[in-house]
Amino acid sequence: MTRSDNVAGGSGFLGEVAQRSLSRRSLLRWGALAGAGAVLAPAVTACVAPSAPGGGATGSTTLTLGLNRSLVSLDNKLNQFDAAVTVQRAVRQALTEIGDDLKPRNVLAESFELTSPTQWTVKLRNDIKYSDGSSVAVEDVAKALEMYSQVNGSFLAPQFPEWPTVTKKDELTFTLDTKAPLPVLSTLMSNILITPAAANKPEELQDGVGTGPYKVASADRGTGTYKLVVNENYWGEKPSVSEVNVRFMSEESSRVVALRSGEVDVIDSITPDSVAQLKSVDGIEIESVTGTRYNQLFYNFRKPADSPMSDPEVREALSYGFDSKSVVEGILGGTVTSAKGVVPQTLAGAVETGEYAYDPGKAKSLLAGLGVSNLSVKVIWETGEFAADVSIMEALVEMMKEIGVTAELQQFEPGGDISSWRQGKAGDWDILGNGYGNQTGLALTNLQGMYAGTAEKEATRDTYHGFVFPEISSKIITATSETDQAKSTALLTQVQKDIWAKWPCMWAFIPNAVLARRARVEGVKLRPINSYQLSTVKVNG
Repeated sequence: MTRSDNVAGGSGFLGEVAQRSLSRRSLLRWGALAGAGAVLAPAVTACVAPSAPGGGATGSTTLTLGLNRSLVSLDNKLNQFDAAVTVQRAVRQALTEIGDDLKPRNVLAESFELTSPTQWTVKLRNDIKYSDGSSVAVEDVAKALEMYSQVNGSFLAPQFPEWPTVTKKDELTFTLDTKAPLPVLSTLMSNILITPAAANKPEELQDGVGTGPYKVASADRGTGTYKLVVNENYWGEKPSVSEVNVRFMSEESSRVVALRSGEVDVIDSITPDSVAQLKSVDGIEIESVTGTRYNQLFYNFRKPADSPMSDPEVREALSYGFDSKSVVEGILGGTVTSAKGVVPQTLAGAVETGEYAYDPGKAKSLLAGLGVSNLSVKVIWETGEFAADVSIMEALVEMMKEIGVTAELQQFEPGGDISSWRQGKAGDWDILGNGYGNQTGLALTNLQGMYAGTAEKEATRDTYHGFVFPEISSKIITATSETDQAKSTALLTQVQKDIWAKWPCMWAFIPNAVLARRARVEGVKLRPINSYQLSTVKVNG
């Protein structure tokens, strides 16, 4: 087992956290505040890049990115935290991608058309080359789908109600066939990154070739350090930055110092305190946009039937004990929006189902009425899962104490074994600090990936933390295959209300996507999905 910090609530907890040199500012501020009391698309036709390659990279410019989480893979079969998308898709590309308008557009596909309710016909571009000079083949797409489907515990697998079958028509044309209609397949395929069939495996790929504007010069998964250089065989316009260095810097203070000193050029996922500090620094710019990520304190749905945590009323009671308003205003400085539903309101098809209310008296009364006393909960999370994660967890401990509940925290370092814990293979827990990135712009993606668990998926631990309710998953699956938009909307509305009634989270919130960059770095157009195209970035000086 890799290193993790295991601490209990109370004064001992606070002292141990202080010894880790963590900022107390947000927690103290919370204490003061608390004391005061269009889902379906028939075709995708637009293209991302010019049809003819441009000139080579100009000069010898270097861009250095300081990521808050370790980039453990250059593909996304198992994990895909938002900022990683920028780097991953600079190396590997998909048939489609989600644009600034959160709608799919073609990348490797010249055309991607719905030709029958259960069939899409796709034609590859004829000018695509991998970085080694080889051509993209229909077989590469088929192999990619096969490899993604074989990975247990995948982030993406639950988003597909079924895996499409590839049927080759000619060297560039194929069909994607499904048993049931899948009107959003052009959107879902934006997450399937293509690599040569012979080099693809049912695991995270650390190196290899792709069709993106950059290729891998060196990679070190252990340190999260990568060096990318221009792909001379890129089929689109060549990037102007000749070298991109990716560094993992877990401590936000270190990333801020590195940015100010010029050691790095771009940092991501920064807290309001850092934003306020950096805004006053000459030569540094802040980029922010309303995001599509759903961060949450998610309950463990693998608890046995005799556990209090398996009772939705207990889960609801604990939610009343969490002062989300104080966290939003005091710790997160108003840079996030408290969720009013089970998916981000920024997504197409999202509906409001309720709000998280703070009422510690009601929390204690409900727990007492349910006969629950001396309750202890274990909370786990990975460092950097969201901004100010430690401060939020510190606040949670104190809030639970107010309603007579003991919270024990276990913090995992990036690259550790929290994945096994999430799947229920390594240890028991009650609440998970987690985030679910949305790269499609569709509420249906979150609903399918988080809440459409089945017994079959649970057998391979491919459900979202054991959330398995047949009546809910069947409605989601029906909505996924529904071609009538009005009927699909009605189904999605009802199923979101059904999910809310299960109280899947103690609290959930939608953060703004925020990054800071040196002013000499231009062309960073941050998208709602919290990524940007590296190929458009320029460095002056």
